[in-house]
Amino acid sequence: MAESPASPSSSSLALTDDALVEGLVTLRDCLRWTASEFHLAGLHYGHGTDSAWDEAVALTLGALHLPWDVDPGVQDARLLPMERARIVGLVRERIATRRPLPYLLGEAFFAGVPFRVDERVLIPRSPIAELIEHGFGAWFPVEPPARVLDLCTGSGCIGIATALHLPTCQVDLADISPEALEVARINITRHDVGDRVRAVESDVFDGLAGRRYDLIVSNPPYVDARDLTTMPAEFRHEPGLALGAGRDGLDIVRRILREARAHLSDDGVLIVEVGNSDHHLEAAFPEVPFLWLEFERGGQGVFALTAAELDAHAASFS
Repeated sequence: MAESPASPSSSSLALTDDALVEGLVTLRDCLRWTASEFHLAGLHYGHGTDSAWDEAVALTLGALHLPWDVDPGVQDARLLPMERARIVGLVRERIATRRPLPYLLGEAFFAGVPFRVDERVLIPRSPIAELIEHGFGAWFPVEPPARVLDLCTGSGCIGIATALHLPTCQVDLADISPEALEVARINITRHDVGDRVRAVESDVFDGLAGRRYDLIVSNPPYVDARDLTTMPAEFRHEPGLALGAGRDGLDIVRRILREARAHLSDDGVLIVEVGNSDHHLEAAFPEVPFLWLEFERGGQGVFALTAAELDAHAASFS
């Protein structure tokens, strides 16, 4: 939830950039100032951070190209004027435009891995990251999946992170958006996985004829019409094609449920995120035994179905 903004007159952003750069000397100064301004502005957090302080840490460290686990002693380091100017500029843009911070920095982390992101793709934030970090071991305790499909891939984060954590698997990244696939290919090159990962333009499964997978993972559009109209300004910078999916948010999910079995091996597994459209899904298919997954770091609305369960309930999905 966004914090209530205070009077604009209490913000130091009325000062010139030169005055701010002169007054902010150390990293600690910049952290404190950035957090204060974010609190006053009443920003919404939900693209990797959940508070003004965490967003301030992410912005300042990102602006300085420092890792999250940097020695805390660096907070007292004096910054160069150009470094302070970059931080001031990013703070002004974050507040004025409400653009999510990962777009401003051009990077987001997912499953511990950095990915290029911009307005062509959603910002990675799926709880599926935990499943990747555990190698999908609940379903593949002995041998990892040989072939994996990341459906509605966007930046390619789910599929590429899977390839990095499971170095023997082959991965297809599928998306309807050519623009999103451009970003996915940048990330394929960045992580040097082009020998095992490929990007494919596909409207759900339409471009994947004849291909079968041991694991299909998808974070498709699932925002219902009501939620789409009430989303905070930050989310309106993300591509609408990757968010909205009809009145109940299930337009794409229905297609996935109907068509996935033809692309799964007999022992395969389908894992799909539907977020807070989970109640719509259960209402639409009350007879289907969706396995709703729990996550240590939070998150909801991710289900798993085996190939056998898709077979058993094929009539429901047709």
